[in-house]
Amino acid sequence: MAVNSDKPTQWKRDIEESVDFYNEWFLRFAPKAYRETRERTTREVELALKWADNLKNISEQVLRDHPTVLRTLRMATAPPIARDRLIGLSGVSKTLVSSMEDQGKIPPRMGTDEVSRDLASIGHMISRLLDSDIFPWIETRTRPGPKDVYRAATIVADRLCGAVANPIIRNAQERRQLNAIGQWLRKKGYTAAPAGDKAKFEAMAPGTFGFRVNVPVTVRETQRINIPVDVAIMPRGAKRTQLPLLVEAKSAGDFTNVNKRRKEEAIKVTQLRRAHGKGIRYILFLCGYFDTGYLGYEAAEGIDWVWEHRIDDLDRFGL
Repeated sequence: MAVNSDKPTQWKRDIEESVDFYNEWFLRFAPKAYRETRERTTREVELALKWADNLKNISEQVLRDHPTVLRTLRMATAPPIARDRLIGLSGVSKTLVSSMEDQGKIPPRMGTDEVSRDLASIGHMISRLLDSDIFPWIETRTRPGPKDVYRAATIVADRLCGAVANPIIRNAQERRQLNAIGQWLRKKGYTAAPAGDKAKFEAMAPGTFGFRVNVPVTVRETQRINIPVDVAIMPRGAKRTQLPLLVEAKSAGDFTNVNKRRKEEAIKVTQLRRAHGKGIRYILFLCGYFDTGYLGYEAAEGIDWVWEHRIDDLDRFGL
């Protein structure tokens, strides 16, 4: 029996309350999450400046020894340049730049001469585009003081955080949502499942739950993959063959992108039902800007949900 998906007359009110709930959280906690990330990023930028002798030495060796510095260097130019723009301007390997920024290493299969040439080209291009308003000591050929370096580091950190502001907020919200579910379950007497039980979600003991659970499914007849699910909960009164309730935490800070993401859940639930039967239960835990278009689409796919501002609705799923 559906809990919320079959009650469209209350959707509008729920949407309004969910938007208010999200906005209240954002105003209280998002600035703190952003500030903490900014402080950490500032320290990382200061370290990068130290490695490069305050950008007087963006050498091949510096880039080779500290590949992750590249992301900071891209934000030190005027204007700051995107990854693909740097690749185009420098004429270097996309694999090299991606590996340096995403994995913090030089691709082991690249030839020594090619790596040396590309790193030198990157260093030359960054040096040519450095923002002299942020790093005035480059043009005056003077040594900056600690305050000068810190000021420059905070500006670059702001640029870095601005580029990832949405993920910062999204990650903080996700942690908060999972914490809310965990607290609710513990108050009901549930306990965290041992790591081994989480690995085999169908073997979880009654009255346990797990975060970040991988659920195996088969695609293209023979290819077996794992579908990550935010929370798996085995009801306390579960029968021997019963599967856990699967919960996906979703939040949104505006109405713009939610309808682009709604197909993700539909694809996921189709794969889960194909692998584990139509009886498998998969619901959403929603907070924020989810409009009637999104809700109607999910309801049509047979997906139910719980609003975070009414978390006690979890009880109605047999918990």
